[in-house]
Amino acid sequence: MSKLIGVETSLGPGMKSTGAVMGIGYKFESAMAKALMAAGLILPPSGNLLFSIADKNKKESLSIISGFYSLGYQLYATEGTAALIKSHGMKVNAIEKKLSEGSPNIIDLINSGTIGGIVNTITGGRVALQDGFHIRRAAAERRIPCFTSLDTARAALKSLTQSKAIYSVKPVSEYLA
Repeated sequence: MSKLIGVETSLGPGMKSTGAVMGIGYKFESAMAKALMAAGLILPPSGNLLFSIADKNKKESLSIISGFYSLGYQLYATEGTAALIKSHGMKVNAIEKKLSEGSPNIIDLINSGTIGGIVNTITGGRVALQDGFHIRRAAAERRIPCFTSLDTARAALKSLTQSKAIYSVKPVSEYLA
């Protein structure tokens, strides 16, 4: 996506089902870790994560956010998501300014290199001028892992917590034996 300047980076159903990379392993967690590495979506083992969650996904996102928090990641979030995180007793750095309100804003934070990964769920509208579009574009251009669906963010979390970097690299034929 980083090569396609100005293009929306969220995956539609057709792109999700196509699959550009594959990870193979004896357990889900090691296979997922390999697939994330191959796709350039492996999260750093520590650092700062940014969450901007659509209202419809907020309840479901709590266990994921909490999981990253328990691993020691520092949380950053847009205003509404930050309120949710705070209400559940987690520390979070709230980004209060929308892009239209000037700097410093979320894009400035991404451009500064402060953020190591992003979870930004889609609100449903496809208007290219929404803040989410610019967040995802900035992440793609800077090669920062950006998850637009909670199932993928959950899988990335699971691979971090359970793979323990114990996986092997073998020819496919050995896995099939």
